[in-house]
Amino acid sequence: MKLNEKSYANASGVLIGIVYVFCSLAIALFPDLSQTVAQSWVHGIDFGAVWSASPRGNFLLGLITAVGLSWIAGWLFVWIYNKFVK
Repeated sequence: MKLNEKSYANASGVLIGIVYVFCSLAIALFPDLSQTVAQSWVHGIDFGAVWSASPRGNFLLGLITAVGLSWIAGWLFVWIYNKFVK
């Protein structure tokens, strides 16, 4: 069964947009917990020198690029997947 590239790409973009907003809110509301969780995901790399819990004015740029790149990745994934489906 072939998948629709545009539908999958749209779903990927929306999902990453939701995750990005949630993550930004978590960092703003719970900075210490967010830093602890982030460090646990990358095997304890110390974010102390680069971590900033305050918004830096780049939220919109980050949101747009995260959604855009995930849309492209979703579209490419389905395009490649459909090449394997007979």
